Amino acid sequence: MKKSFITKTLLITSLVAILNLIACKENTKTPETDKALQQIKEMAAANAVISKNLETFDTLDYTVFSNRDWKRLHESHAKDILVHFPDGHTEKGLEQHIKTLDAMFVYAPDTRIKEHPIKLGSGNITAVMGYMEGTFTKPMPVGDGTLIQPTGKKFKLPMATIGIWKKDGTMSEEYLFWDNKSYMDQIMTKK
Repeated sequence: MKKSFITKTLLITSLVAILNLIACKENTKTPETDKALQQIKEMAAANAVISKNLETFDTLDYTVFSNRDWKRLHESHAKDILVHFPDGHTEKGLEQHIKTLDAMFVYAPDTRIKEHPIKLGSGNITAVMGYMEGTFTKPMPVGDGTLIQPTGKKFKLPMATIGIWKKDGTMSEEYLFWDNKSYMDQIMTKK
């Protein structure tokens, strides 16, 4: 999908250049052609922002999340980000989000997202779909001081993230989706 946004942006930019050349050469610049050129320029700018936000999403999942490089999370997340999780809870703030994400790696240190086969964007909203995968190889803290021993089971499940972006290129709000039951079924069944 990234290529399609780049292709669309290049196409729109080319159209602007062609229309400008025709209007200047033919000396036919009118309010209508000016308006059309302005609309095409605005579309090109909007597509460039969407493309940049989707590129940031790729870096977020493929590099920052998959490598637990939390010191870089501010590149995509605002300090006061609001994050909605699949289990229905919502968190506010980058520091809390880092704690929650890091907890996923305690029992599955190889957790990763390495592809986004679907990417969409409109205005300041983007959505990506990918696959989160890993292996349950370390004890899982349950929260009451007890641990669930690892099963050695691999997991791979579809996930989706919707981001609402600020003008500074960071998300102010993020919605995370995956099936927690499928996740637990995959990692909890003994080999």
